Amino acid sequence: MQESSFQLIGIQLPEKTINTHGQSNIDCGNLWQQFEKEKVFDQIPNKLSQEVLAVYHDYDGDHTQPFAYFIGAKVQPGTAAPEGLVSLQIPAQQYQKVTVQGKMPDCVSSAWQDIWASNIARSYGADYEVYDERSHDWAKAEVDIYLSVNS
Repeated sequence: MQESSFQLIGIQLPEKTINTHGQSNIDCGNLWQQFEKEKVFDQIPNKLSQEVLAVYHDYDGDHTQPFAYFIGAKVQPGTAAPEGLVSLQIPAQQYQKVTVQGKMPDCVSSAWQDIWASNIARSYGADYEVYDERSHDWAKAEVDIYLSVNS
């Protein structure tokens, strides 16, 4: 499916992370804790929805290489990021959507293991997870993962 470009505001890791030795699980988990503790969602102006997006982007190669990680929300185009937050522009891309269900965060981690082992023709553009009302109950959550793919 083709998705249009959109703008996000939120927070990101200060440096890239990597999947080796579970490092990305630690780094991304810490960023989620910061996002919740600092109530970042409430600080984001001009939100287009109540969805939270977690974005994997700026890959140095494939999933075995360093990448950047961002958590935020879609905003009206042209919205300036408040102090302490950053803006991220997601380009128009071709995506393959994977929907996962189960206990958080295990179901998402497991889905990524399956994705890495698959033969999906990923382009390693901007991949993202969408957390909405379906993911509020961590015992039985549902999350959509959008994988940037070659068209």
